[in-house]
Amino acid sequence: MSDFLGDWSLLNVSIEEKFSESVLLAQQSKLDVMRLFTLAAELEAAQLRGLAVVLYQTWLKHNKSEYSQAVYFNLGAMLSNAGDLPGAKDAYQEAIKLAPLFVQPRVNLGLVYERMRRFDLAILEWKAVEHTIPMDASNKSMILAAINHLGRVFESTKQYYDALLSLTKSLELEADQPDAIHHWVSLRQKLCVWPIYSGTIDIDSDRLRQATSALAMISITDDPKMQLEAAQNFVSKKIAVNVPSLANPGGYQHKKIRIAYCSSDFCLHPVAMLTVQLFELHNRERFEIYGYCWSPEDGSDMRKRVINAMDHFERIDQLSDDAAARLIRSHEIDILIDLQGQTAGARANMLAYRPAPVQITYLGLPATTGFPFIDYVIADRYLIPENMAQFYSEKPLYMPDIYQVSDRLRIAGEMPGRASCGLPEKGFVFCSFNNNLKFTPDVFDAWMRILQQVPGSVLWLLADNVWAEKNLRREAKVRGIASDRIIFASRVSPQDYLARYQIADLFLDTFPFNAGTTANDALWMGLPVLTCSGQSFSSRMEGALLTAARLDELIVHTMSEYEVKAVAIANDTNARAKFRGHLKQIRDEGALFDTPLFVRNLEQQLEQIVTGLQK
Repeated sequence: MSDFLGDWSLLNVSIEEKFSESVLLAQQSKLDVMRLFTLAAELEAAQLRGLAVVLYQTWLKHNKSEYSQAVYFNLGAMLSNAGDLPGAKDAYQEAIKLAPLFVQPRVNLGLVYERMRRFDLAILEWKAVEHTIPMDASNKSMILAAINHLGRVFESTKQYYDALLSLTKSLELEADQPDAIHHWVSLRQKLCVWPIYSGTIDIDSDRLRQATSALAMISITDDPKMQLEAAQNFVSKKIAVNVPSLANPGGYQHKKIRIAYCSSDFCLHPVAMLTVQLFELHNRERFEIYGYCWSPEDGSDMRKRVINAMDHFERIDQLSDDAAARLIRSHEIDILIDLQGQTAGARANMLAYRPAPVQITYLGLPATTGFPFIDYVIADRYLIPENMAQFYSEKPLYMPDIYQVSDRLRIAGEMPGRASCGLPEKGFVFCSFNNNLKFTPDVFDAWMRILQQVPGSVLWLLADNVWAEKNLRREAKVRGIASDRIIFASRVSPQDYLARYQIADLFLDTFPFNAGTTANDALWMGLPVLTCSGQSFSSRMEGALLTAARLDELIVHTMSEYEVKAVAIANDTNARAKFRGHLKQIRDEGALFDTPLFVRNLEQQLEQIVTGLQK
C-alpha cells in the first residue's frame, strides 16, 4: 500500500480515496509525517477541512514522533480556522506540552483565548512568550508578534499604560515596524505623554511621522498637506485600490433614491448622537434609507433609535469586505455615505470595491480620507475654504449653513450642584470635555496661563483614563498650577453629561483638533465655546459651528488671542450673559440646530448628484 501512496501523483486517484488509504495507514503507524502534512493541505485546499482534521486526529492517536508537536500545531490551526476554539486550544496546549519552547503554538493559543474573550489568559500566554522564549534569530519575529499582540489587547481593553510599555519594548527590539509606531504614537496621545515624538525608542521624528495615522496626525499638526500625506501613506500600504468596481456608474433610476449609511458607531457613540435625527427626518417619499452596521450591540436607546430610523438595517460584521460590498451592490444603492473615514473600525477595503456609484465621507474623520474611491466630503465653506480644497482627495459637498447635523431630541438631566461634581462652590469654571488625546502641550500651556490670570478658577476635564489624569496633574504642577485646580469629570449618562454644561462658565476648545460633538452639546446647552481656528478641517470645526451661530467673536486665530479672550470673558459677567442669551435664541431659531433645514439641504444636494449620474 505504501507503494501505491508513493504513486498518487501518477494515478487518477480521488482526494477521498487518498484520505481513506491514509487514515488506514495512520492507524497502522505507517503514514510518514511529511505525507500527512501534504495530504492535509490538499484536503483543506479542496474545502475538505473536516477530513483533514480527522486525518490529523487519527495520526496523533496512533503515532508518536519527534514531529508530533508540529502535527498538534497544524491541527490547532485548522480547528481555529473552522471556529472550533475549544478544540484548537486543546491542540495548541498539547503542542506546548511536547515542546515548551515551540513558540508558534503559544502565540496562536493567545489568539484563541482572545477570540474566546479570555483576555486574561491571552495576556498570560503572550507574556510567557515574552519572558521565557530565548531571543534568537529563529524566534524573534514570533516574540515580536506576541509583544505586539499584548500591546493591541491592552489598548483594546483600555489598559493604555501597559499597551505603551509593550509597544515601546517591541520598537526597542525592532524599530522598523510602522504598525507598531502608529499605535505607539496614538497611545502617547491618549496618555498625554509629551512630546509625542519622543521617548525611549531610538527612532527619528521623520520615521515616526511617516507611520502616524491620519487620525493621530490631526492632533499633531494643523497643516492640511501633512494630513493628506498621512492619509495617503495609509492607503498606499493598507488598501487594495485595484479591486474591481461593482457599482453601475449610471445609477439605478429607482422611484426613490437609495441612500445608505455605513458605520461601526451605530450605538452610544458621538457619531450616532449627531446623526440619528438625520436618519429619522429623511423624506420617505423621495428617499429609501439603508443602514449597514458592524457596531457593538450595546442595548442603548441610541442604538434602538438608529435601527428604527432605517428602512433597511443590515448587520455585516460577519461578512468579508468583498461579501459586504457585494451585498450593498445587490441592493442597488445610489449613494453610500461612510461615517468612518480612517478611524477605528473602518472598512476601507469594503468601500474600495465601490459598491455604490457615489461614495461620500461624513463626520467620522475630520480630515481628508485619502481614499481614491470616495467622491465627496460633506462640508461648509468655513470648514473647508475653497483655497484649501486642494489638500482633500474628496470634492467638498458644500452645505449652505453648517456641515454638522444635530439631534434636537436630546434631553438634559437635572442641573447638578457644583459639590456633586467635585467643583468649588465659588470661582470661574473653565471646561473642556474633549477626549484627552486632543490635548497638546501648547494648548495646556495656554490653559495654565489662563488659570494663573483668573484667580480661583478651575479647569474641568474629562476623566478619560487614570494615566492621563496623573500626567496632566504633573504637567500642571510643572507650570506652577496646583493640582487641585484641575478637576476630572467621570463618564455619566448622556442626560447627566449634558446637564453638566449648565454649571460651567466657558468651554475652552482644543487645537489643532477641535471639539466635535462635545462643542455641539455645549452650544446646545447654552455654554459659550472659545475656539482657535487654523487651516485644517479639524481645526475649523468649532469655528464652523460658531459662524452658523453668529458668534464670530468667539473665534480667534492665534493662541495668544485665545488666552486674552478667555481671560476677558472670565472677567466680564455681562458678556457671558449675552452669549448665553444669544445661544438660547439660536437654539430655537437659528440654522445651527435647525435639523429639518439641514436634512432638506442635504437631500437637495444628493438629488442633484443622482440626477447628474443619469445624464
